[in-house]
Amino acid sequence: MSIAAPETASEHAVSVRRSAHALRALGLLAAVLALAFVALLSVWLGSKDIPFTETWNVLLDGSGDSDAAIIIHDYRIPRTLLGIMVGAALGLAGALMQALTRNPLAEPGILGVNTGASTGMVVAIAFLGITSVVGYVWFALVGAAVASFVVYVLGATGRGAASPERLVLAGAALTAVLYAFNTAVLLSDTEAYDEYRFWMVGSLAGRYYDVLVPLLPFVVVGVVIALPLVRSLNALAMGDDLGRALGSHPNRTRVLGAIAVTLLCGSATAAIGPVAFVGLAVPHAARLLVGPDQRWVLPYSLVLAPLLLVGSDVIGRVIASPGEVQVGIVTAVIGVPVFCALCRRRRLASL
Repeated sequence: MSIAAPETASEHAVSVRRSAHALRALGLLAAVLALAFVALLSVWLGSKDIPFTETWNVLLDGSGDSDAAIIIHDYRIPRTLLGIMVGAALGLAGALMQALTRNPLAEPGILGVNTGASTGMVVAIAFLGITSVVGYVWFALVGAAVASFVVYVLGATGRGAASPERLVLAGAALTAVLYAFNTAVLLSDTEAYDEYRFWMVGSLAGRYYDVLVPLLPFVVVGVVIALPLVRSLNALAMGDDLGRALGSHPNRTRVLGAIAVTLLCGSATAAIGPVAFVGLAVPHAARLLVGPDQRWVLPYSLVLAPLLLVGSDVIGRVIASPGEVQVGIVTAVIGVPVFCALCRRRRLASL
């Protein structure tokens, strides 16, 4: 009897873990189905009323030259796919940043990525006369990459490795400098300011395949780099020394994580402008649902963030039809109370 008891307890523990994994997998599947439903709503709803049956028929046929088919294929589908791509990139980048810095208030802009992208766009518009989305999106992406590199170099300068605290301070310093530069340029160039302010609010309007296709490879590479880091991130949460003892490489993990964040957040910001609270609130919601295990937090963030972004875009189109409210405004309105509720309930979901 004394020998069988530990085996029974062990079997019970294994059964509990399997049940927890199954429940989390079921929740992830439910989130994917919810995202598919919201994406269908995004294709159906818009400034022009199209019956759902006609929308469904157009999707099943895959072609057509009617007005409804042109609207759906040329405007709504690429807009929806772009929303999914940007949301996934922001959610994963936010979860990655919070895990890398062990800071529950971290978000993709903490490395100066958003401000770097803004600076790239300001330079393209003010000094090079580029006003098309397809033209300045590349400058925004390059600006995000350069800003991340500068922050990492500043954070690694001096004794020791680039710690989370030093990276945060370097990001804050670079953000302040770039913000001052952007403000000075925009105040002296009204045409650049007019173009910039529409991008700055964050919007999926006017972005189609010509923006989606070129940036998709960067997002895919960012996802491919980020997801294999889950075990290292779990070890890193216990501290650098214990992480090394468990076989993790903290410095390599931070470098790869910074590269992934740059690709993900840089591409998303370049595509539609900075969008608030998606990368900040979604990882907290994911940890509230599945706990601090990054093996689940990252995939949940990858699905829940586009669910929030595309859903916000649909809401913005419905409440202001036949016009629309930009998705960056809607996510802020939704994200602030949701994040406050998460903070109040859990005092910030633990990392």
